[in-house]
Amino acid sequence: MAVLENIRKRTTVLILIIGLALFAFVISGVFTSSNFGGDKVGSSVAEINGEDISIDEFRQEVEVASNRIGPTASNMQVVNQVWENKIRKTILGEQFEDLGIGIEQDQIVDFLRTTGYAQNPQFQDQNGQFDANMFKQTVADWKVNNPAQYEAWLQTEAEIVQLAKEQTYFNMVKAGVGATLKEGELDYKLANEKMDIKYVRVPYTSIPDSTITVTKSEIADYVSKHKEEYKQDPARDLQYVFFQEKPSEADETAIKEEITKLLDDTIEYNSQTDRNDTIRGFRNTKDVAAFLDRYSDTKFDTIFKAKKNLPSSVADTLMSLNIGQIYGPYKDGDSYKISKMIARKPNGSVKASHILLAYEGATRANPEVKRTKEEAEAKAKELLREAKKSGVVFSTLARDNSDGPSAPNGGDLGYFQRGVMVPAFNDFAFGNSEGSIGMVETDFGFHVIKIDDKEDVVQIATVSREIVASEETINTLFTNATKFEMETTDDESAFSTLAKEGNYVVRPVNKIKALDENLPGLPNQRNIVQWAFNGDTEVGDIKRFNINNGYAVVQLTGSYAEGVMSAEDASVLVLPKIRKERKAAKIIAANKGKDMSAIASDNGVSVSNASALTVKSPTIPGAGSEPVVVGTAYGMAEGATSGLIEGNTGIFKIEIVKKTEAPKLDNYSVYANALKTGAAARVNTAVYNALKEGAEIEDKRATFY
Repeated sequence: MAVLENIRKRTTVLILIIGLALFAFVISGVFTSSNFGGDKVGSSVAEINGEDISIDEFRQEVEVASNRIGPTASNMQVVNQVWENKIRKTILGEQFEDLGIGIEQDQIVDFLRTTGYAQNPQFQDQNGQFDANMFKQTVADWKVNNPAQYEAWLQTEAEIVQLAKEQTYFNMVKAGVGATLKEGELDYKLANEKMDIKYVRVPYTSIPDSTITVTKSEIADYVSKHKEEYKQDPARDLQYVFFQEKPSEADETAIKEEITKLLDDTIEYNSQTDRNDTIRGFRNTKDVAAFLDRYSDTKFDTIFKAKKNLPSSVADTLMSLNIGQIYGPYKDGDSYKISKMIARKPNGSVKASHILLAYEGATRANPEVKRTKEEAEAKAKELLREAKKSGVVFSTLARDNSDGPSAPNGGDLGYFQRGVMVPAFNDFAFGNSEGSIGMVETDFGFHVIKIDDKEDVVQIATVSREIVASEETINTLFTNATKFEMETTDDESAFSTLAKEGNYVVRPVNKIKALDENLPGLPNQRNIVQWAFNGDTEVGDIKRFNINNGYAVVQLTGSYAEGVMSAEDASVLVLPKIRKERKAAKIIAANKGKDMSAIASDNGVSVSNASALTVKSPTIPGAGSEPVVVGTAYGMAEGATSGLIEGNTGIFKIEIVKKTEAPKLDNYSVYANALKTGAAARVNTAVYNALKEGAEIEDKRATFY
């Protein structure tokens, strides 16, 4: 009741929220902010509507989130996720406090019934239904016997409370969202009233860009008049040369020679016996597994494989080897390899399809299956006879009759080796030839089986050596990177020139933001971004960075302050708009007072027709999307001719040839309800985005991360 009373007192405010959120998407100064977080320890990572967000508290949340998410996300991805959650909780928390929205234990329980938590077996009764008492007992048991689980639950509970409050809040807003029958009628008419028009269009492209002169001061004036459109965040421009750590041709050759030496026997002196020992090579070794353990990057894979599971570039060659025969060295990806045929199983892999006829009581039988074992056997024999008939498609029979999960795939079980299937099925599959059709019984029911294909499988031992950069190559790379850094630091303006002389590729990076961490070609380089935004770093400065697989020599080439773009920065965006305005003015001045035929003749264009146009689909064939032109036509009477209209792609003059009214309906409630449903569906996102847009947020993350 207290919540409802608060809502009644704030009816005007809620209406204002709904209106602005759904249509303007901006809320400013509507809600009062309040500091309910208390004093924070240490520095703040942000200030949201006057409330400081403690860096200590924020770091704790980042640590918890990082442990929950695991290594799949980078540190900055976790930081950004926690940041967005923090903003959301703070902004919406102010609204919850202002409206007196709270969640009691019973409300939490009711909310749980509508979420995935209700599917937790620990919270369900013997019938698999969510049981509030079992939920409470389970949580109470955790508190006493499993403190770690209980602490984890408290975090989950806090998230549930937040979600429940959000649901309550947004449902309140949705309660005020509606649409009248008149609005429904208008929406219906805009979609169904059709117009046929005659039009002439003089495209903007008829005037070359080169004939429109725009000065720097004119661009600056335009930006000054449209400041809201040309705001920018702090940003930096960089360029870098990447010295990648990769093996040279000499490294590849050396590794190939090393692996080749492993083929044959070698003689090694044994100091313990004071004699020479013969070390068997890969060609003659009697213990393949031990040999690979000692000399290969990969161990002996004892699994028999079909041709499709071998490296595609050498699969045919490997499959053709005889027992004991060797192929290699060959290059496969980033490794050199030598392979040896150890064993072969002819027809060791079978591809089969089946039709399963289950019966009541059979293993894993669907509860809906009510046939007896005798009925299943009789049906299976009937399908066996049908499957053996000429011209019958087995996959169709399986799709229509099988009780197995492979039915939608026509009974196809794919390829499998011995021992995968149950004994009776396995014996039939490997004991009969390709194309055979038969029936077997298992604990799952009766199977009508068709053998689709058979293939050999082989056991191959492979010595593998990764192709890596040698110490000499790594040292040379370091020397080159250091030399380039020193030379460019001495002459910052020569970065590109020196890179060209050294045959290095210069890669530009534009408009990186203070919280970015990925650069094109260099992922996870937060340290480079931090350097670029460091107050001591100036445009032209150069620094070498050690990265995972090499070095990057980076130069700061541009700096952009927060605020309105300069004329130079905005020119690429502003020039097309000013040119379009100038072209429109020229075309209108040259064609003012002319009829459609004269405009067409004087401009080398033709008068065209467009039919069945609607306001909801304002596309004119041959011209594209032209909402202003179609909207103008909607307000004109049949037979009327317009003045010159400034459209998206050119200047138009139109004549309304015919207007077809939409058939009148007895009731427009369907359209009104559709508008209401659509508006309600946008409430959660639109209202929150509006609150966020209207909030005062000072982001200090870049200071700490």
